[in-house]
Amino acid sequence: MGYPFYILDVFTAEKYTGNQLAVFRHTAPMSSDEMQLIAREMNFSESTFIHSDLERGSGFDVRIFTPGEEVPFAGHPTLGTAYVIQQEIIRREVPSLTLNLKVGPIKVDLEYLAGRPHMMWMKQIPPIFWRRLEPEGMAELLGVAGEDIDHRYPIQEVSTGLPFIIVPLKPLAAVKKCRPDTKKLLQYVAGLTAKNILVFSPETYRAENNFNVRVFTDYLGIPEDPATGSANGCLAAYLVKYRYHGSSVLVARVEQGYEVNRPSLLSLRANEEGDTIHVHVGGQAVLVAKGEFI
Repeated sequence: MGYPFYILDVFTAEKYTGNQLAVFRHTAPMSSDEMQLIAREMNFSESTFIHSDLERGSGFDVRIFTPGEEVPFAGHPTLGTAYVIQQEIIRREVPSLTLNLKVGPIKVDLEYLAGRPHMMWMKQIPPIFWRRLEPEGMAELLGVAGEDIDHRYPIQEVSTGLPFIIVPLKPLAAVKKCRPDTKKLLQYVAGLTAKNILVFSPETYRAENNFNVRVFTDYLGIPEDPATGSANGCLAAYLVKYRYHGSSVLVARVEQGYEVNRPSLLSLRANEEGDTIHVHVGGQAVLVAKGEFI
């Protein structure tokens, strides 16, 4: 028996940019080892597995694997899988749907254009802010100068479902010259909750965007990710918490993937109400191919 599968580019408006994703259907009979082997065979940053075309409770059961391990949550797999569920399983316009992930249920809101999801938004879980890290060690790890780091803001572990180390840099040139050594990076994160690093700058390649981002995911077996919804969700929460633009409300466009020739675009919305920061990450998806996995 074969399993229908779909290849998508996520956080993009056209094929062959953004972040690649493989989505498999009818996978309830598969063991965890089988799903892990398939994810390794695909060798994308993540692959997802929809257990059934039927909802369980209020959502669809989905698991996410990188080539190296299962993860509780990731951004572009959530949006890309929602696209497949709407287009290939539900086949009608619905305002939202829910994915039952390892981290818990994640709701995705859908906006349509010509019958296809034009924009998809996922609400991430309330952020957790963990320890702050010393800038000197981070500068050495990234291969940048100490003055490249924006010392007005902390380097900090943040999670909105999957933890990342957020590093504020000043110029775009500093983001471009980041060259973390994989061995040193793995040693550095060994005792931390967050294992992956997001660096950002308010300088951008394209004038209409607000931030340029790079995400280093050596711990997951891929040196650099071209588009990372979970990491940018952490960034959105961080920007609001520290009033990066002097406001408790954030609406921003983030560019990522330029250094790996996969230009991507992510949209962020966040606001703080009382003690809670609400984070939404949005983007588009494009279907590249579909077939049957034997």
